[in-house]
Amino acid sequence: MRMAGLRGALLLLAVWALTTAAVAAESAKPKAPAAPGWLDAPLPDGPVGAAIAQGRRILGNAPKYAAEYSGNSLTCTNCHLDGGRTRHAAPWVGIWGVFPEYRPRNAKVNTLADRVNDCFERSLNGKRLPLDSPEMTAILTYMQWLSREVPTGESVPGRGFLRFEPPEPPSAERGLARYREECLSCHGKDGAGRGATGTAEFVPPLWGPKSFNLGAGLARLSNAAAFIKANMPQGKAGSLSDQDAYDIAAYFTRQPRPDFARKAEDWPQGGRPKDARY
Repeated sequence: MRMAGLRGALLLLAVWALTTAAVAAESAKPKAPAAPGWLDAPLPDGPVGAAIAQGRRILGNAPKYAAEYSGNSLTCTNCHLDGGRTRHAAPWVGIWGVFPEYRPRNAKVNTLADRVNDCFERSLNGKRLPLDSPEMTAILTYMQWLSREVPTGESVPGRGFLRFEPPEPPSAERGLARYREECLSCHGKDGAGRGATGTAEFVPPLWGPKSFNLGAGLARLSNAAAFIKANMPQGKAGSLSDQDAYDIAAYFTRQPRPDFARKAEDWPQGGRPKDARY
């Protein structure tokens, strides 16, 4: 009886030791930075919460809430999906803590406000917001709230766009065929999209006078292909091959769109990407 009791005690001791070791090993694993901005969360009370809500409204419908500075029918969340919370769709989660940063396109150290204005001028084909404007304050407050628990200086997984190369040189001819199969039903044969900005049925224009201009990031082949690969077609994200994404991008990025008046100022120190439109 004593021997059986001793064996039982030793067995329990061994199980306890193994369990303790497993818990310790799990605790020792490096934890990913907390990023509540990916998820819905209650806004704070008071003026800060009101500014966050206004920033979210502006970014979700710039033609309505920042009409003075918007120049087309696009809005910020047409590219920065789900309020800037979708990985590989240039999310704003964590963006607050990685600026200022140097950008070769203008060969300057840019603040986050500079980056916002860059999008207003290029993607929205509009005008720069004054740095002390209520609109800029609201936008930056919203982005800071999304980034509230991401360590300063850390880029979250999924920042920016995917980076990959096509198996073969992109073909606009193949891209037209795939566009007709995968994109035309939403964006239309003329790329004009449909619906009113800010509504559930709105589909953004991919080219034409109401779309982004030549200076926008998505006017570049690699960026357009990356966005398509990770996020399109709607409801079937990731279903297209690398080649399909590049071919479709090769087709629609070469369609007519507004010019960018200050394009001659870009890449003053050289280094212009090979897929830039100018």
